[in-house]
Amino acid sequence: MIRLQELSLMRGTKPLFESADLALNPGEKIGLIGSNGSGKSTLFAMLRDELHPDQGSLDFPRSWRIAHVAQETPALDRPAVEYAIDGDIMLRKLEMQLAAIAGGDADGQHIGELHAQLADAGIYTVRSRAEQLLTGLGFTQQQMDLPVSSFSGGWRMRLNLAQALICPSDLLLLDEPTNHLDLDAILWLEDWLKRYRGTLIVISHDRDFLDGVTNAIVHIDERKLRRYSGNYSAFERQRAAQLELAHAMLEKQQRKRAHLQSFIDRFKAKASKAKQAQSRIKALSRMEALAPLRAAAEFSFEFREPDRAPNPLLVLDKVDAGYRSKSGEKNCIVSGIEFSLTSGQRIGLLGANGAGKSTLIKTIAGDLAPLHGVARLGKGLIIGYFAQQQLDMLRPDDSPLMHLSRLAPDVREQELRDFLGSFNFPGERVKQPIAPFSGGEKARLALALIVWQRPNLLLLDEPTNHLDLETREALTEALAQFEGTVLLVSHDRHLLRATADEFMIVSDGKLLPFEGDLDDYKEWLFQMRLSANLHKSDTASLSTDNTLIDRREQRRQEAQQRQRVSGLKKPIEARLRKLEEQMTPLSARLATLEKTLADSAIYEAERKNDLRQLLEEQVSCKKTLEQLEAEWLEQQDRLEKLLASE
Repeated sequence: MIRLQELSLMRGTKPLFESADLALNPGEKIGLIGSNGSGKSTLFAMLRDELHPDQGSLDFPRSWRIAHVAQETPALDRPAVEYAIDGDIMLRKLEMQLAAIAGGDADGQHIGELHAQLADAGIYTVRSRAEQLLTGLGFTQQQMDLPVSSFSGGWRMRLNLAQALICPSDLLLLDEPTNHLDLDAILWLEDWLKRYRGTLIVISHDRDFLDGVTNAIVHIDERKLRRYSGNYSAFERQRAAQLELAHAMLEKQQRKRAHLQSFIDRFKAKASKAKQAQSRIKALSRMEALAPLRAAAEFSFEFREPDRAPNPLLVLDKVDAGYRSKSGEKNCIVSGIEFSLTSGQRIGLLGANGAGKSTLIKTIAGDLAPLHGVARLGKGLIIGYFAQQQLDMLRPDDSPLMHLSRLAPDVREQELRDFLGSFNFPGERVKQPIAPFSGGEKARLALALIVWQRPNLLLLDEPTNHLDLETREALTEALAQFEGTVLLVSHDRHLLRATADEFMIVSDGKLLPFEGDLDDYKEWLFQMRLSANLHKSDTASLSTDNTLIDRREQRRQEAQQRQRVSGLKKPIEARLRKLEEQMTPLSARLATLEKTLADSAIYEAERKNDLRQLLEEQVSCKKTLEQLEAEWLEQQDRLEKLLASE
């Protein structure tokens, strides 16, 4: 058990915890939440014994093995898979001990004991376990043997995460583990953590991830640690109830205080009532001032209504999207794109890591020229583009006001200040250089610059990477009310569900419609991984005989095609089932209505209202049923075409 008792801690002059108490049971999966700067990472540092409380105690079994994600990754020449295995510190120590005595005069018994300990530590399976972790986190088989130094910062953080996961641990501390992951890797990590047997404490701003992984929430609020049972959604419900109750109690107390004060003001000068007035003065002074539970300072914004929008906004005609090397060589990522965006569409873009989602967004935004084909933009199209590297495009020595002034040089400074104030840049904050700003503050500024331009098309590529829960919720609400067109890439499932009305998928170098929801997409990913594993199993056992290789390669390709078709079939079949579930009761109800209407008694004068209601319901049922049947026929036609391609 982890127990904090009367724990207090100051960082500099700022108190983070004051007489905080908390108890966590072994095996629990805890989501740690709180506003930026509230002390979440500080609590992790105390659990790692890197900081110590000023007062009180923090206790847990000292025999516990603790795993956490390192924040720095040296540029090593070590292969990625070996670097991941380095996370199992005990196994590496045993290997070093064995290597130190190999070839020496050590007795055979000691060597045998080391071999036995290595076997117990999983030496014979550690590489396959490391490869499974790296595959789940998005690495290809070829990348696993590349040196750590060849990877970018985000991919190195994935390697650090792999180190933490491979380490046998009793307590796993994860600080924003989804920040550098795409949706595919997040879904894999979520499943992995569900199976983790130790105690997990995770800091995350991804509400769906917290919902999927945690069974308790610890909220840092007013320098206290408040525990809530259930996942993040359960916390929100309990928190809302607390706020409502606290508000009611505060109102009740204020009414009572006002009543006492009124009596005192009226009678304190009257001798006959002086004693009663004095007793009420004492009661008033003794009354505890109820502080209402304070919700985090709410932040909200809205996108300005676009002036107008062309229709269609843009058309991609047989476009190949990709990159040109300095020598002019073409590297096509997504080919044969036939795509148009009409006003008001809200599309979520899905696809595995590296499939080409960002490449497509950059091509639409104009950052990349098409390698082939034509991109036609509608007259009057105004694009608001939030790129993955959007924060790097800000100038660190400039203030928020200077950034906005460049977009609006003729607008009065006070108007610009008011606008930036609505994005939580108050007072003189608007004139301070942004270099020391947090990632969340810079992301808010980037959003403010996009909102100012009044776009009619939003291209958003992972816009939540640096946003806390509060700002993510504000972005979600703003996008839900945005009257323009949205094309969104995000690993935040809550944002995708609330924003996108339809999905498209980038897969196998193609852009295709995706019929289904995010649950269907998760199933599709499972099918793709299964197909990849079958492919790996097939290629591992190939014969050197060329004829046999050709036959097996043909079977492998056929199996891969079946898996691909199966993955595409799943969401269509799921939609057909849903349509059938909706049509069945409607058909039964319509039959009942028609039977009732066939009875002459319903046409009697006194049943005029009943007849009218039945006829209206009959028309409604028929209309709804016709719509469902039309969609069912369309989905069935698509399914039959897929089956014909198998």
